Amino acid sequence: MGVLVTEERLVLEVLKGRTVFPPPVWMMRQAGRYLPEYRATRERAGSFLDLCYNPELACEVTLQPIRRFGFDASILFSDILVVPHALGRDLRFEEGVGPVMTPMDASEIGSLDTDGFHEHLKPVYETVGMLRRKLPAETTLLGFCGAPWTVATYMIAGRGSPDQAVTRQFGFRHGEVFAELLNRLADVSADYLSRQVEAGADAVQIFDSWAGVLDEAAFERWCVEPVMRLVRRFRERHPDVPVIGFPRGAGMLFGRYRQKTGVTALGLDWSVPYSQARELQAEGTVQGNLDPMRLVAGGRALKEGVETILRTLGDGPLVFNLGHGVTPDTPVENVEAMVRQVRSGNR
Repeated sequence: MGVLVTEERLVLEVLKGRTVFPPPVWMMRQAGRYLPEYRATRERAGSFLDLCYNPELACEVTLQPIRRFGFDASILFSDILVVPHALGRDLRFEEGVGPVMTPMDASEIGSLDTDGFHEHLKPVYETVGMLRRKLPAETTLLGFCGAPWTVATYMIAGRGSPDQAVTRQFGFRHGEVFAELLNRLADVSADYLSRQVEAGADAVQIFDSWAGVLDEAAFERWCVEPVMRLVRRFRERHPDVPVIGFPRGAGMLFGRYRQKTGVTALGLDWSVPYSQARELQAEGTVQGNLDPMRLVAGGRALKEGVETILRTLGDGPLVFNLGHGVTPDTPVENVEAMVRQVRSGNR
């Protein structure tokens, strides 16, 4: 069993395969609407996209949960859809709906504009550099991007849906064109992550939020293969930088995803059985996987959820996290209780 070590970037160490107990902890979407200070900053920014592209304010909201909870990792505040936005696609965020884009048809995929890609994303890179200067030395800084499949679902359908039927139909009907889109997204996303590392990120995460809606063959073709391409291109420049893959809902295909894509660590959603999680952990670091609704509920539900994860996965390389992002209705005091319990090591 590992021991708690101080004055190191513990999340970075665990991502590289070290066992530390109690494990380091952070939360996906830890900068967000459940925090009153975030809501105030968002109001100052004007719109969500304005906030993403304002380095000073994006840095501020990224730092807010670090100041309040002392998480062991800080993840860049941005959105996965700044990548297609930087490729010339329109993007807006509607209250109660989420991101909305003009749907693409097959004829438009070949004309995506990459010329101004990095210039468009320059504010994001500035935010990363500012964060590295302002974060505590022991806090791991994570960059991120969306996986090609998940980003493509918004580009093709124009918005999210429970089953991504529109994009699945598109992929089946226009296989070669869809493969071209996924490959282009893989390449620019690898370059985007590389720039984040150059600006100061210690590790990166690839979010594949819609991986779980695919059948086995489509999962291989649209989820695994593009991420494998992305990771390979990224590793040509940064062979030692850890990559977390989070194919939410992958179920029995998590192991295949890790083996084929080559990600360093595997983010697990809350539906993954602990017997499977232990098997996956035997192959390398896992991250997760508390049900966000246990965090909302608090009390006994939260306590039992944390204890189970620490007891089941605490003897191997584990980054404690949620099985998906924290929700806006989460009480701040429940987050405080979760962090206290994880750090107490009580299991």
